[in-house]
Amino acid sequence: MKFSTRLLTLGALALIIGVLAFIPTAVTQAQTDVTWTAIYYPDTDFGATSGTSRSGFVYTGGLSENFGTGAPTDPTTGQPITGIPADGWSARYSANATIAAGTYEFIVLGDGGVRLQINNEVVINDLTTQGSSTRTAIRTLTGGQFALTLDYIDFTGNAVIQINWVTSDGTPSQQQPTAVPANLVNVVQVRGLSVRTGPFLGGSLVAVARPGVSYPVLARNTQEGLFSWYLIQFDEDTIGWSSGRYLAFETGAPENVPLQNTTAFDTIYDPPGRVVGVTRSVMNFRTLPTRRVARIPEIPQLEWGAEVEILARTVQGGEDFWYQVRYNTENGNSYVGWIFAPYVGIQFGSDPIDTVPIL
Repeated sequence: MKFSTRLLTLGALALIIGVLAFIPTAVTQAQTDVTWTAIYYPDTDFGATSGTSRSGFVYTGGLSENFGTGAPTDPTTGQPITGIPADGWSARYSANATIAAGTYEFIVLGDGGVRLQINNEVVINDLTTQGSSTRTAIRTLTGGQFALTLDYIDFTGNAVIQINWVTSDGTPSQQQPTAVPANLVNVVQVRGLSVRTGPFLGGSLVAVARPGVSYPVLARNTQEGLFSWYLIQFDEDTIGWSSGRYLAFETGAPENVPLQNTTAFDTIYDPPGRVVGVTRSVMNFRTLPTRRVARIPEIPQLEWGAEVEILARTVQGGEDFWYQVRYNTENGNSYVGWIFAPYVGIQFGSDPIDTVPIL
């Protein structure tokens, strides 16, 4: 009896050890160590129509870009890439990534069409979809260095592209499983939470998030200082930023969310027309469209009656909300910042305000 019991105990222990050996570890691949190079095209067919391209752009620390509704920007200067329109462009991102042996789920978030190749094998091919969606592919890799090529098409509206990969828990089936976001949040303390085009109180309002709904988190931003903001997937076609003050993590944690402290609001725009505004009050001149950030150090305030050139704007409730403006001083210096739109009049003879882009 003792011998049988001992055999049973040893058998159970072996079974436990065997099971533990095959429990997967859901570890995110060190994708932030990957450097991507990019080529941009001013059309949606990767230069076939225009015959032109813009190259030499390098993204360190992984590929996670949200260009908003404007043109793609140079990762070094933050300026719009010359010759690339706000809508109707394409890009090819390339990287050589060292990936350990294993089975991985490649996750591509794109607002527009995407195609992913691994060592010239197409594993995701969805270049026609418009609107934001997540595409996935599961592949077993032998380990080593892999050539990754991610093609992206921005048709209209927001331009967002992001890629990462995580270890998978088994051999892929014939039908690819839907990606389950690692970070989900719920709205707390309020009935409705604004979803905006940027991580600032002055961003344009695009939706209202509600309690009782789980929203995937795509990125976080700390530029406003007081509270972190999170880029959430509101629905299949809409992404936007909401204040972390009223968001609680259902799964995941803030430190797991990719940090994205550069947005379309950091770009200085050059609209096709010239719209001149005149301040109707003494106005704080801020670095970003929110009262929670610092004022421009050299000129913290604009005087009543100051003339400014309006470069970009945000909208709320159908009315202009904040203006990005350029202010030229009498001594020839020029400064760009943000002011509150309701206290700005449009100078007679200016081009229509509709020529100014909405962020």
